[in-house]
Amino acid sequence: MKTKLALVAAAILMAVPVMAQTNHVSGNYMEFRNADVYTGPCFANSEVGLTGQDAVLAWQVSNGEWNGVSLSGLGVVAVVRANATLGDPYGDPLPAKAAFFVDERANDAQRAALIAFAQAQSAGLLNDVVAVAPAPISFAADASRMGWQTLAVGNVVKLSTRAINMGDMICHNEETYYPPLAGHLQHAMPVVARDSSYQGNSLGVTWDDSDRRSSFVGKFAE
Repeated sequence: MKTKLALVAAAILMAVPVMAQTNHVSGNYMEFRNADVYTGPCFANSEVGLTGQDAVLAWQVSNGEWNGVSLSGLGVVAVVRANATLGDPYGDPLPAKAAFFVDERANDAQRAALIAFAQAQSAGLLNDVVAVAPAPISFAADASRMGWQTLAVGNVVKLSTRAINMGDMICHNEETYYPPLAGHLQHAMPVVARDSSYQGNSLGVTWDDSDRRSSFVGKFAE
């Protein structure tokens, strides 16, 4: 009898991590940086240390849950002000400040889960949170044109992208010089930011940027 009880207890203990693992989400991702991510070394070297400290990371959850909380259909956006050019292997971007915008349709548990999910994707970049605000978040994509996507967070954050074409090749030795800032991306492609702006008041900086090879669009799954 004791042997049977021990086996049952062991089975329960082995099952607990599986039962507790409810983090499975998938959806769409967009990113903006105020430095070229698709570029050649000559352009990258002229920007490193001078720009590239600002970024927008945005997730649109299609399906899934985090920490047992359903996030299907919700979005979360983080605006970052880092201490160095993001992606520079010789610079330390931390400490970085992050302002979060969480889907205004989310309840308190969903807002907390959205932030926890985003922080888990970004290797400490979003851990120093200086502001959290609910906001209307909209993602849209042009199915007929690859790379053409838009993001809007009220009137505070805007990003529209398009695919890179031959006219964007200046040195003709361009490559994806900096990888995306988020993890667990199934697919990501560099794109041109047709227009990007941030008009918030939490990070001590605002911007209005356009026609820069500085963004990514992609899919995530974890």
